[in-house]
Amino acid sequence: MSDDETQHAHPDTKTYLLIAGVLTVITAIEFGCLYVPALKPIVAPLLLSLSAVKFALVVGFYMHLKPDAPLFRWIFLAPLTLAAVVMLMLLALLR
Repeated sequence: MSDDETQHAHPDTKTYLLIAGVLTVITAIEFGCLYVPALKPIVAPLLLSLSAVKFALVVGFYMHLKPDAPLFRWIFLAPLTLAAVVMLMLLALLR
């Protein structure tokens, strides 16, 4: 295989700035969730979900896993899913 066949197109600057903006908005929502008393019963699962979305965006775009082989996505996302399930089960047990 030549170098041209093994390389893939990287996102342009506009895409990186858009992802950075989305990450900023999600972070602001996370901080906002902590100050809304009505969200207290669901704050932990909500923050966990928002963090998972941020993790997927960072891994997918900034670590360039989006254009890579699906195996690499599974290597990152499978442990994240397992950790989220375990954390939610622990939260359910401790309530």
